[in-house]
This record gives sequence, C-alpha cells and structure tokens, in this order.
Amino acid sequence: MNNGANNTVTAEKKKKVLSLIQPTAVPHIGNYLGALKNWTQMAKDYDCVFGVADLHALTVRPDPALLRRQSLETFALLIAIGLSPEENIVCVQSRINTHAQLAWILNCYTQFGEASRMTQFKDKAANQADNINVGLFTYPILMAADILIYQADYVPIGEDQKQHLEIARDIAERFNGLYGKTFTLPEPFIGKVGARVMSLQDPTKKMSKSDPNPKSSVSVLDSPDTIMKKFKSAVTDSEAEVRYAPGKEGVNNLMSIYSGCTGMNFEQIENAFAGKGYGDFKTAVAEAVIEELKPFQQRFKELMDDKVYLNECIDKGTEAATAISRRTLDKVIKKIGLL
Repeated sequence: MNNGANNTVTAEKKKKVLSLIQPTAVPHIGNYLGALKNWTQMAKDYDCVFGVADLHALTVRPDPALLRRQSLETFALLIAIGLSPEENIVCVQSRINTHAQLAWILNCYTQFGEASRMTQFKDKAANQADNINVGLFTYPILMAADILIYQADYVPIGEDQKQHLEIARDIAERFNGLYGKTFTLPEPFIGKVGARVMSLQDPTKKMSKSDPNPKSSVSVLDSPDTIMKKFKSAVTDSEAEVRYAPGKEGVNNLMSIYSGCTGMNFEQIENAFAGKGYGDFKTAVAEAVIEELKPFQQRFKELMDDKVYLNECIDKGTEAATAISRRTLDKVIKKIGLL
C-alpha cells in the first residue's frame, strides 16, 4: 500500500513582496504602465502586501479632509487595477499600529549619521524649508519598519529610493547581529519592466505628478476628452515620421506609451504608421490610452460609489496585515526585553 504523503509534491513557498503607494496625488499613465499595470501579475507570482502609505504623507502636513479623500481614492485605485481584496492583502498603513510601533524601536537601532546621509531628506528639506520636521528625517526608518514587519523578500523601488532600501538592510543586519536572526534582508524587486514614460511637454524629463504644466502628464483618472487634448499637444519634432531614433525623444516617448497599451513593438508601430503624419499617430496613442484606462476608470467609479464595500475591504486588509505583522513585532518585543 502506497503512502499518500510520498506522492504529495510540496509547493514551493512564494517569496514575499511589499509595495506601498502614497496618497498625495493621483498616479499618471507613467506610474500605471511602469508599475501598477504589472502588480496584478506580481500578485500571482508572489505573496504580496499592497497598501496606502498615509503615515508617510504626514511629513508635508496635508489638509485633513484632502488626505482622507485621497487615501480612500488610492485604496480604491489599488482594487480597481485588479488587486482583489479576497485574494491579496490590500491595506491602509495607519490602520495597522504595528508599523509605527516597530518604527520607534528601529529608531533606537539607527545611527544618526546613517539617517543624516539620506539624500532625499536633504532634497525634501530644501523644498519645504518652513517645515523641516523630525518625521521628514525619520521617514526612511518608518519605511524600513513597513518592509521588515512583513519579512519582505523583495520591494519594488525607484532609483530615488535605493538608499532607503539600503538603510533598511543595514538596520536589519544590525538587529540580527545583536539578537539573532529576526528580520529578512530585503532585496530590490526586479520584475517585468514597464514603459518608461516621459513628459509630454519636455520628453527629456520623466513624467511627474508635480510638474507645474498640466499638459505634461496624463492622470489615470483624466477624462477621454482631456487625454485626447493632452496627447494632441504633445511635443514631437519637425520630421513628421513615426520612427524610433536618437534625437526624436517626443516621438520615442509616444511610441513607448503606445507599445505599453497595445503590446506592439516599435517595428510594428513604425510599419502601422508608415506614410502617416504625427496628427494621426497622436490621435491613435490617445485612443489607445483611453481604451486601456476605460475598464480601470469604470471599476474605480463603482468602488467610489460604494463606500460601505470599500470600508469592508479596508477592515479585511487591516485584520490580515495586523495578524502577519504582529508575529514579527512580538518576536522583536521579546528579544529586546519589553514586557
């Protein structure tokens, strides 16, 4: 008689990924194509925690009503892109008190010199000289707590956040060295690379939510008419030929966006628009973006019209995230001698 246990294939445990998004502004099409669009696949391949980093938003002292609304919208946005709250942990950072508790403990295991070297603090302090608060300075330690509390193996980060991941690793290594293996050392997440989207008005710069020129970026919640107008006013060149080449940054950018929405490669795009002018191409790019965002925008609207369901989802995420993060915090508390 065969032992059934011998025939059982143990599934490989999925690696953990943490990704939080600040609720300070509506994401643009660059955020969507470069990262958000890939999160649904990432959720299938990894054990993921997604969340709204509302505590991080406090460093700029936002208007309370605006922060509350934007936090709810950002949470709805995460579900609207396809992150089912039944299959994923989707949460709001401030609702999970373990983050702030661990952040204080990690403050005591971070050297002042380490925190002082964070270049993003210097940049942000220069931009808000009248409000250089301690939260702005300890921001990376809260980020470290966000990551380490879930024992994340990977964290998707941009170029400007490499230092923050490095300090999280340094803190974890220091703590592990003192008390034994407690935290997983996180690595940068290298997943599918999305389109690198540049400004529609200055294609030598990345598209940015903070750009003062409203025509430079396309929000994921822009109306079809607004999207069409912005793409029709996009900077190109005088050559009037749709091809990917050095010196044609404006056209290259539009081709990247079109490729991200349609799946066509650059050669296919060049062939499809051979003999056609930029007017036709800009219209086609706008239509592709509108079509890409249509189901997302529809789902977002449905969610925002059902606040009861949204709050139920937040409660579900809070419960799941607290249960996981509490295990790490309890381990830390025991190791450092707190009752």
